[in-house]
Formats: sequence, structure tokens, C-alpha cells
Amino acid sequence: MSLSHGHGAREHSLGGLLGRLEAVLDEENTKLGKDKTFDLSRTNAIKSRCLYEMSVLMRDSGTRRIGKEAEAQLGDIRKKLEINTLKVKAHMDAVREVAEMLRDVATEAEADGTYSADDFLAYDLS
Repeated sequence: MSLSHGHGAREHSLGGLLGRLEAVLDEENTKLGKDKTFDLSRTNAIKSRCLYEMSVLMRDSGTRRIGKEAEAQLGDIRKKLEINTLKVKAHMDAVREVAEMLRDVATEAEADGTYSADDFLAYDLS
């Protein structure tokens, strides 16, 4: 990747970092909600690590200027992050709804009095 201002090592590192971030976004956007074996925790950890590395790289470089290729790639990543945000939010909303339904079912099962702990405590079984 050829970026501007002669910061070859930083440019190469930034290009690789942006590539990894874009790849994990592509994977997550493709598999989230479709692949039951998809590990959201793993991709979240990778995304967090990439963003941390990017902040360190940009801070240590002493400049915020990047080349046109990296700017274009960042634009693509921004769009993918917007899609990713919507997909992750939808996924988390669905998880929350299922958890609430399970809680409600468990509460109803306890409330029918058939096998509640309170019923057992009310009787001296000794």
C-alpha cells in the first residue's frame, strides 16, 4: 500500500490494520444472524484490538495525515461499520427479547404454585 509523506512502516502497518478491520467487519456482517456457530465475542475482540492498534499507530506517528488509498479504505470501513452497528443492534435486541420470553415463562411456571419453593417451605415435611 503506498500512502503519502514517506512514512513507509507506518503506512504498511496502517494498511494491514485497516485490511484486518475490514475483513472482520465483512465476516461479521455476513454471518451475524445466519451462522449459528458464529462467535460474536471473538469478532468483537478483534474489532476492539484493531481500533486500539489504530489509535496507538496514529498517536505514535505524530501526524494524522494519511494517503488517499487509506482515506478511501477508511470511507469503506465507515460504511461497513454503519451496517455492522445496525446488525449488532438487531442481534442484541433479538437476544434481549428471547431472554425476556424465557424469564416470563419461568416466572409463570413458578407462579402456578405447582412446584414453588414457598409451597414446600409452608409444610413441615419432617
